[in-house]
Amino acid sequence: MSVAPAQFPPPVNPAEEFVTRPVDPEDERIEVGVAIVGGGPAGLACAIKMMQLLEDEAELTESLGEVPVAVIEKGKVAGAHLLSGANLRPSAMRELFPDLDPSDWPVYEEVTKDAVYLLTPKLAVPLKPPPPNFRNHGNYVTSIAKLGRFLGEKAEEAGVYLLTETAAERLLVEDRIVRGVRSGDKGRDRDGGELANFEPGSDVVAKATVLAEGTQGHLTGAAIDYFELEGLQPQRWELGVKEVWEVPKPLDRVIHTMGWPLRKSPKYNEFGGSFIYPMGEDKVSIGLVVGLDYTDATFSVHDALQELKTHPFVRRILDGGERVAWGAKTIPSGGYWALPRKVAVPGMVMCGDNAGMCNVSELKGIHYAMHAGMYAAEAIVEALKRDSVNFDAYDQRVRDSAIVEDLYRWRNVRQSFSKGFFFGGVIASGATVTRGRFPPGRWNQHEDSKEAVELGKAGAGYPKPDNKYTFDKLSSVFASGNATRDDAPNHIRIQRHVPREIAQAWASMCPAQVYEIPDEQLSNGASTVDLNITPSNCVQCGAITAKGGRLTPPEGGDGPLYQET
Repeated sequence: MSVAPAQFPPPVNPAEEFVTRPVDPEDERIEVGVAIVGGGPAGLACAIKMMQLLEDEAELTESLGEVPVAVIEKGKVAGAHLLSGANLRPSAMRELFPDLDPSDWPVYEEVTKDAVYLLTPKLAVPLKPPPPNFRNHGNYVTSIAKLGRFLGEKAEEAGVYLLTETAAERLLVEDRIVRGVRSGDKGRDRDGGELANFEPGSDVVAKATVLAEGTQGHLTGAAIDYFELEGLQPQRWELGVKEVWEVPKPLDRVIHTMGWPLRKSPKYNEFGGSFIYPMGEDKVSIGLVVGLDYTDATFSVHDALQELKTHPFVRRILDGGERVAWGAKTIPSGGYWALPRKVAVPGMVMCGDNAGMCNVSELKGIHYAMHAGMYAAEAIVEALKRDSVNFDAYDQRVRDSAIVEDLYRWRNVRQSFSKGFFFGGVIASGATVTRGRFPPGRWNQHEDSKEAVELGKAGAGYPKPDNKYTFDKLSSVFASGNATRDDAPNHIRIQRHVPREIAQAWASMCPAQVYEIPDEQLSNGASTVDLNITPSNCVQCGAITAKGGRLTPPEGGDGPLYQET
């Protein structure tokens, strides 16, 4: 039997639950000039650029009040929730910090060598020359978690108020104009009761609001619903699971692989590949990225990464090493057709991964996010000088930028891989040669949650974890630095009484072992099961939102504490 997760939608209405009018009395509201939700590359680049522009705008700066620019970040520090296989294009860093040399950036090295391999179960066949979309010469290997900390420090040095451990829970809207956000409560127990350290949330009102939440942005989803900003096609997602290893031998090149352990048949829809990047002389990062439209309910990206590490080619790179970090995150992959109809509404703009500004064909998104953040700062300053909340100039800047140009060039490639590895490869080659003129038209795509799943056999082949070279999910959650308290309120919305296929899909998909089918229901072969949830395991990767549930903000400060991912 096959069944689609979308047939069992989560008990949530984003536009009603997560959009509200200001509720605090006026004298109790927190007033800031510009409220930026998300301390990632987009939000922090926006904040830094804003402060640079305000240096020459004394009158505007004064009008923005005591806190001209505030960044609201739900992690313990900037960068705590950031994860990416990161080959950074330097354009945004050079524009934002023209006086800094790359040696002062938080990067490991400039890329001088690339390699792409097609893997079979035993062989690694080099593709020469590497496909153009995988060439990284002149880019820089970085840790996006370290980049976030670096940008956070630069923002604070510039005078930005960085409000960490604070979740933005609701969007404040009056008369169809965004007025800011409301922060979430702190100090509630599992049932929502108030603990001794309870702190209620607050209205943070602003003249301009920037949503830069990153992948699967909670408020962005609510804003898209409320303002009817859905793109021409629904957004799609990949899930990436990544490890950082200390190794005895340095790696001298950036490596990408395709093929094994993913299955090539169209019926499985297993689209993706791996990356292995050098991180200085003594570390490498290795990750596997897979589209969330696969059809086998037993498929697990985390366990497929463990299987990848058993390949002789990969084992030689990691041999004698030790895993020192782990993490997981979704990546928007819907591309051009899934971009929101507009990325600006009165009082608010959206920038970065939450607005779909990621080119999965080239595995690039960080510099898009930073450029978008800078465009947002420029447009907001121009509008506020006119005492206006019309930020349409930002939308136009994005449409006229390399962000949209690049996404348009690869607009139909991701969809083609739903017809199989080889067909997708042909389409991708055609798009490369013609710079996007082929294939023409608009190819359809549907939400990942509408892809029916069935109980397959992927899960039967994964290696058993030895917790030295291959690892289980729980030890991996520990390696993420996750410190969510066990009695925190549940921030995950799903239907719990679901067909076994759906339950298995969620349990296998989740890299943090949040969802489990009770043993007795597994053993008796029940067709419908009652899923158990352990929300304190969650690393907020966002995969459940893509595959039929809904992730909402946890208490501020909860979740992973990524250091070098």
